[in-house]
Formats: sequence, structure tokens, C-alpha cells
Amino acid sequence: MSKDSWAVAVDVQEATTPSIQKLDFSKKVERVCGPRNIRGDINGNVVPDKDKDGGPRGDGESVDQAEQSLLNKLIRRSLVKNRNQVEVLQRDPTSPLFSVKTFEELRLKPELLKGVYNMGFNRPSKIQEHALPMILAQPPQNLIAQSQSGTGKTAAFSLAMLSHVNTDNKWTQCLCIAPTYELALQTGQVIEQMGTFCPDVKLAYAIRGNRMERGIKLQQQIVIGTPGTVLDWCTKYKLIDPKKITMFVLDEADVMISTQGHRDQSIRIHRQLTKECQMLLFSATFEDSVWKFAEQVVPDPNIIKLKREEETLDTIKQFYVVCKEEEDKFTSLCNLYGSLTIAQAMIFCRTRVMASWLASNLIKERHQVALLSGEMTVEQRAAVIERFKNGQEKVLVTTNVCSRGIDVEQVSLVVNFDLPVDMDGNADNETYLHRIGRTGRFGKRGFAVNMVDSKSSMDIIHQIEMHFNRKIIELDTNNVKEMERLTI
Repeated sequence: MSKDSWAVAVDVQEATTPSIQKLDFSKKVERVCGPRNIRGDINGNVVPDKDKDGGPRGDGESVDQAEQSLLNKLIRRSLVKNRNQVEVLQRDPTSPLFSVKTFEELRLKPELLKGVYNMGFNRPSKIQEHALPMILAQPPQNLIAQSQSGTGKTAAFSLAMLSHVNTDNKWTQCLCIAPTYELALQTGQVIEQMGTFCPDVKLAYAIRGNRMERGIKLQQQIVIGTPGTVLDWCTKYKLIDPKKITMFVLDEADVMISTQGHRDQSIRIHRQLTKECQMLLFSATFEDSVWKFAEQVVPDPNIIKLKREEETLDTIKQFYVVCKEEEDKFTSLCNLYGSLTIAQAMIFCRTRVMASWLASNLIKERHQVALLSGEMTVEQRAAVIERFKNGQEKVLVTTNVCSRGIDVEQVSLVVNFDLPVDMDGNADNETYLHRIGRTGRFGKRGFAVNMVDSKSSMDIIHQIEMHFNRKIIELDTNNVKEMERLTI
């Protein structure tokens, strides 16, 4: 089925999801559904998976996709308001389009429904409204779904796997693969929590460090893991019989194909499954490479995807400030912050060193400042963002690790202390849009201020103006009245 097939658009409304308990990855994995079956090193600790392509990140300006996905999972405790629409593309366009507004309509097993409510879910999110009836339908239907972290998609396919399991059968029936050790644990935790009242459903983690005895067959009905280890369990150790898998879930497909080796491993796993196996694929983005991969893995799918919406700058006023050197940039920033009524602000720097210097100097000026950069662990970053979202710090100084995916309604000012440029020194328009898009959210007015300290940075401003066809106004931060007039 092509991407341009028959479509029905439905609005995405604000919904809420429960807070998922943060998992301490340094500890052993504790099991809710059944006994422990993870084996690690001689001390019983799980060994971190090395499947991820974890190359250097340069000077802290970027973060790999797997880390960004995990960060989003940790910080998105509730669904943000979303003006996007969803397109539902059905394999059979003559079939009625089903959706549900309550979990009761899905006719779940009582113990599973109890688990859903115990997690704090009150009603299905939009992705769940449309995906779950398709996933749970009889006969089984395949699905390709575009869904970002925070939309309830992990809970959707976790619920599907738990519903799908026949507890009388003591072999693996549902197989889910994720790109990294940490993402696999996050998904497994959701399955465990949702299956709290399903004691006969067993879960195993196919991750490095979980060494299983050779010559046995797993009795756990659900297995979640990373591609390399799952492939070994299916082929090398024969712990899983792929022909008995009746539901296959491939999560974070865009991250998967960007990670060295994972794409080929995923396809090798898929080739061992039967044609009758139900295939579910989820991805945050639907670029051409993801589509090609999805079409190779999922035959005759139903498709749920975000309807592309043009990003707008209508609610953001853009300015630039001419400075002679770094010290002038800092003085202008202090003048700006002292003259405007600002709820919260985000300040972007090009390097970790600059971000650290700026944060230290702002703290000396008695500002409540949080620092976020690439050398921090994902959990440390999540904790910093959580404090900022809760208003414990009013200013967040960061590199590009924070340019995407953070929705804080109180952010009214974004400052590009260093303008975003690509490897060739030209304007990085996409990064610019993501940066200043942290303000002016939810229809509120926001301000974006760019610091210009050279002829080349002024050229970057002109490039940005031309790209977006928007005028960026010069702002004199030494003139309080002018600032007040321009920002009205």
C-alpha cells in the first residue's frame, strides 16, 4: 500500500499519560511479570548493551537519535498539546474505520484492564484510539505507525502483546526489538507494569549480559531485546523458535536503521518469521529510508502517520543584537533579561565550553540557571529538564542536545548566544527553527534574540531571513524604551 492511499484525517487533542517510574539502569532489572530470568556478570549485574553506535559527539552540540529517543521517554511524563493531525491509511479502504474512546470498548481481559488503570491511564490517547482496534482485530492486521515519544505508542503495543499471549503455551509468542539496551529496558518496564495482574505472562530480556543456558527453549511468552542478541537467541542458541512467533514489534525504526548493523540484523530476524506473523512497526519519523525499510518488513499494512504541518514562526518575534565580542554578548544578554518580563528562557551555545562559561557567569549575576550539554548522561539531562519544566530554574543554558522535543509552556525567550551553522559555516536553518521553536508554543507569543559578533554571523542572519522570508529586526539592548516598543 502506498503512502498516498486513501486517508482520513482526525484531530490530535491533548491527552494525559501516567508518570512512568524512572528506571535506574545501574541496578539489576527487577521483574513484575513472573520470576527473574536475567543473568548478568558474576555479581548478577546486567552488562550494558554495546549494540549502539556510540561514536564521539564532537563538541557537545549534537546527540545521537537513540539517546534523544530515550531522553524524550524520560521527560515526557504527559502528552503535550499537539496541533498535528493523524492520517489513517487502511489496507482495505472499504472496511469501516474503527476507533475507541475508552479502554472498555476493546473488551480486554479484566486483569489487563485493571493493569491499564493501575498505571494511571484514564482513556486512550489518539494513537491508541486508532492503533489498538487495528492491532487487536481478528484476523490480525499489520501496522506501520508514526508516533513520537509521549504519544502512548509503547503502551499501545505493550497492551497488544499482553492481550495476544496464550498463557497455556509455554514458548515465546511475542517478540519486540528496540535499538538499544536502555530503550529495551524502558519498553520492558511498561510491559511489566501493565502486566502486574497477569502473573502467568512471563517476560524475558534479550540483551547482552543476559546469558541463557544453551539447549533450552524459552518459556517466556514475551521477549524484548536488541537486534543482535535477539538474532543470536533465534539462530545461534536456538532459545526461540521464530516459526512460533505470532506477533513481531519493531520499535524506533528510524533509530534502528541509523545504527550500524541493526537494519541488517532486523531483516534477518524478520526473514525467519512466518507470513502469518503479525507485524507492527513504529517510527518517530517517516523519511524515505524509513519507508523503504518499513515496506520491506511489513507487508500489506494499515498505516497511521502524522499529517505534515508546516512549522510556523507567526507567534515568534525575531531580533538580532550587534555585539563586538563575547563580553558584549554577555552584557547585552543581561540587559535583555533585565528589561523584559520573562517567565523562562533558553539560551543556546555552540560548544560545551561556551555553555559552561555562560552558565557560570549568569549564576554570578544571581540568575537561577541550569546547564545542559552532551557529556551528561541521558538520566542527568532528563533530571535537569525536569527541574526546568517545574520552574526550579528560570534559565536553561544548553547546546543542541536540547533543540528538539522539549515543550515548556512558560518559555517566552530563546537566545542564540551562538548562531547555528552547518559544517560549511552556512546557516543551519533547520536547527535555527527547532531552537527558536522552543518559544511561542501553544499559540503564545515568544521572542527569539540572536547575538551577532562578526560580519560572518551577520551573513548568517541574512541567510536565515532569506530562507524563511522573514525580517529579523535589530535590537539595541542598551535602549530600554526601544526594547519595550519592539517587544510589545
